[in-house]
Amino acid sequence: MTRVLFVCVHNSARSQMAEAFLNRLGEGRFAAESAGLEPGTLNPYVVRAMQEIGYDLSGNQTKGVFDFYRQAREFDLVVKVCDQSAGQQCPIFPSAKATLQWSFDDPSAFTGSDEEIMARVRQVRDAIKAQVEALISVMVLD
Repeated sequence: MTRVLFVCVHNSARSQMAEAFLNRLGEGRFAAESAGLEPGTLNPYVVRAMQEIGYDLSGNQTKGVFDFYRQAREFDLVVKVCDQSAGQQCPIFPSAKATLQWSFDDPSAFTGSDEEIMARVRQVRDAIKAQVEALISVMVLD
């Protein structure tokens, strides 16, 4: 089983979505977790957007990457999902066998009406799902 850690700044949105997608779509071939540099509060827009497609994140807690490091957790792959274009710095996880960078907009920075924010969160959600599906197809071929 391939162990994957998704990391971002607050573990409140992007990494949570990626973890949920990989655990379900990976059909037992992957064990995904997520963590953040500065754990925050789960983004309610993300919870709503994921519920729309059958994923319940409402009971999830945010987790800190340093806690995983102190526990000497090991991962085959670490995927950073921070928004590099906005200058976000993702944490590193030194024991990872491989690291990928996927840059996604940060839903916590979205402004506008409720529907405008939801529309942008859905775009990020769908982009993350597509990246996870691509990762699964590549990893299955190895």
